[in-house]
Amino acid sequence: MEAVAKTKYIRVSPRKMRQVLQLVKGKNVEEALDILHFTNKSSAEPIAKTIKSAFANLGNKEEGKRLDMREVYVKNAFVDGGPTLKRFRPMSMGRAGKIRKRTSHLTIVVEHSS
Repeated sequence: MEAVAKTKYIRVSPRKMRQVLQLVKGKNVEEALDILHFTNKSSAEPIAKTIKSAFANLGNKEEGKRLDMREVYVKNAFVDGGPTLKRFRPMSMGRAGKIRKRTSHLTIVVEHSS
């Protein structure tokens, strides 16, 4: 059985999120959380929270069963781009430079391996 968790509007660009997601794809939940705990990237925290949420969702789906983090693995994880906040900054010679503050939508699927 599998469970899904989504986190939307994360203020980290999708490209930076994908770098960290590659570290945890296919790993079991316990190992993935250990890796994220020691990863020095800002996107590691929202990814860890979403993995914990997906694990809790799986626990709610399989009522009454006791789940071990070592038996549940990250089946699929992907990031989509969210809305971009557009800002302008003064530049030289009276120009205005565009600044795009990107956001991400994160989806994680976990599955019980038995």
